[in-house]
Parts: sequence; C-alpha cells; structure tokens
Amino acid sequence: MRLSILAPLAVALASIGSANAGLITYGICQTGCNTVAVACYAAAGFTFGTVIAAPATPAVILACNAALGTCSTMCATVALLAPTP
Repeated sequence: MRLSILAPLAVALASIGSANAGLITYGICQTGCNTVAVACYAAAGFTFGTVIAAPATPAVILACNAALGTCSTMCATVALLAPTP
C-alpha cells in the first residue's frame, strides 16, 4: 500500500523544476542568524555590535559568537549552494 502512494509522489516531485534562488535564501538565512545573535546578546545583558575587550569577554558572549559562526556557515553551505525549488 505504501509503494502505491509513494511512487506517484516521487514522480511528481522529480518532475518539478528548481530555480537557483540561493542569494535570496542566503540573505534570509543570514538575517535569521543575526536576529538570534542579537537575542542571545540581549539575554546575556549585552548589546550586539559593541566592542568588548578580548580578555574580558564573558563566556556567554563567546558562546553567542560561536553559535552565530555556526549558523552563518550553515547558511553559506546550504542556502547559497543548494538550489531552491
């Protein structure tokens, strides 16, 4: 029974063309990453984009920065390189 449902679905999905909208997707993804970074900084009591002396940087800010870097990398590899249907 499953194959009878999945086969037409697979054929329909395979016949759909894709457009390369990577730049738009990349911009939306980066906006999302930066929005989360601003929220992370605010939750820690800091303002995103301000200068903090490197030796005095709290661990929570380092964690926010690491998460932003991971998110931005994901945007570059997934959204920019993958075609968007």
